[in-house]
Amino acid sequence: MGRRRKRTRQEGLWTPTAALPVGASHPFYQRLNQILDEKKFDEYVEGICERFYADEVGRPGLAPGIYFRLLMVGYFEGIDSERGIAWRASDSLSIRSFVRIALDESVPDHSTISRTRRLMEVETHQAVFQWVLAVLAEKKLLKGTTIGIDATTLEANAALRSIVRRDTGERYEEFLTRLAKESGIETPTREQLAKLDRKRPRKGSNDDWTHPHDPDARITKMKDGRTHLAHKAEHAVDMETGAIVAITLHGADEGDTETIQETVAEAGERITTVVADTDNDEMAKRVGAEGPREVVTDKGYHSRQVVSEMVEWGMRTYCSEPNRGRQRWSEQEREQQAVYANRRRIRGERGRRLLRQRGETLERWNQHLYDRGGMRRVHLRGRENILKRLVIHSGAANLGLLMRKLFGKGTPRGLQGRLRTLFSTAERSVRVWMSLASLVSKFGDRMAPRPMIQSVLIAA
Repeated sequence: MGRRRKRTRQEGLWTPTAALPVGASHPFYQRLNQILDEKKFDEYVEGICERFYADEVGRPGLAPGIYFRLLMVGYFEGIDSERGIAWRASDSLSIRSFVRIALDESVPDHSTISRTRRLMEVETHQAVFQWVLAVLAEKKLLKGTTIGIDATTLEANAALRSIVRRDTGERYEEFLTRLAKESGIETPTREQLAKLDRKRPRKGSNDDWTHPHDPDARITKMKDGRTHLAHKAEHAVDMETGAIVAITLHGADEGDTETIQETVAEAGERITTVVADTDNDEMAKRVGAEGPREVVTDKGYHSRQVVSEMVEWGMRTYCSEPNRGRQRWSEQEREQQAVYANRRRIRGERGRRLLRQRGETLERWNQHLYDRGGMRRVHLRGRENILKRLVIHSGAANLGLLMRKLFGKGTPRGLQGRLRTLFSTAERSVRVWMSLASLVSKFGDRMAPRPMIQSVLIAA
């Protein structure tokens, strides 16, 4: 008898597309593409981005529909960098299908994505965000009458050890060494430099220091107490529906009372533009055609100037007021009336309800956009580049809000978890019926003991 030969299976040369596996999150992206196709998203972005592409000269560029979908994937999958987005799109068949990249096409690498972002201006990205707002307004997910304002810090793509003096261009260690030599220490040690640095006032002032590769980053204290170079992102949210109506980016050293005016103005412009572009009387009645009329904030935004300025803009404020003790109002009658009116409103029933609602509707976006969404630490430099990514990130969050209303889940992982829960519930029901059937077959027509039935139901 001959020696047994191990059987080897030769793989086929061609594999049909229908036989390829599909990821569990594919239903979410499939339904999202149905919404985008229904509203002609690709035709819209092709029109607004046409001027950025040449007709005949150069190699084929990245299609606008693919580019903006790739940035949306960053929010839905919680990916912080463009390199990670490119890797994820290469690995996932469901994301390939969502982005509209065929199997015989190569996924664009991170350099192609970043080059496309640099070529397109901020206004183009904001136009895409405006398009998403119009879709939300059609689906009755935008009111625009009462908005909430909140801000958070984003860790910059820059290290503190690389900062330089604005006047001389010295690095931090070189600056300390010069100060030590001027004080009489010819060859200072690290301990002596650290001791000298501790005694120096205003050692981390943004007026004196900057980063050579990211001048827009500012030295500030983060939420967890660390001192780092950072940016400040501020968003406005519709308090009735939870939709993000505007997002702005500022220096991390700017206070809330200095930036709220720009964010409120941006939100008003977005809301009024939605009504003006649709030119629908029913839309004008449902969405505030004149912009927001009420502003809800935390105590960090409260000041005499801010409250009185919002009153001049024709808006009612619901700003939490910090305990400042007894105040003096010499020659500030207008500010006094505005502050007292705000105090009466936040003590009323509606004011207390709006301030309680702030944690659910407004502050949760800090978790969804930045922590879970992967933007707490940015991988881009320059305020303009970061704002481009934030705008599309917020647009994807609004699409997730629409998906949550239509299908019950706003992220691919949420839909995947819903299917897993459904299957596990069905499996438990099958186990219950099989256990009861076994009891019936064992005892026949007689009733099984009640403790035994209860133990079966509890175990199932």
